[in-house]
Amino acid sequence: QVQLVESGGGSVQAGGSLRLSCAASGYTYIRHCMGWFRQAPGKEREVVALMVKGGDSTYYADSVKGRFTISEDNTKNTLYLQMNSLKPEDTGMYYCAAGRGYTSSCPFPPPPGYYPYWGQGTQVTVSS
Repeated sequence: QVQLVESGGGSVQAGGSLRLSCAASGYTYIRHCMGWFRQAPGKEREVVALMVKGGDSTYYADSVKGRFTISEDNTKNTLYLQMNSLKPEDTGMYYCAAGRGYTSSCPFPPPPGYYPYWGQGTQVTVSS
């Protein structure tokens, strides 16, 4: 059974940094899309950053380009999101998600149902 467990959220002031981690287990796929999504109160969930596990392709929402970096450590089966220059509008619940199959690219934005596996989320709060 696939499990995704996020950690690393917290409260920071604007301009600060956080690094989110997503530990994955139970996976049989070796080259699939994984990514980070977020949902602010009263808003729909939005994609933040995606990457092909084991590949070079990364994708970012315009709002985070140049500030966030998605990466992985295959030895630890862990996905990361380094978040720098945080803004109050980055506040929200951040979720890790994983897709299926074997791919060399990730659709951006992803179609509904593309990511069947989700973590429980980790809260990020940025104060001004």
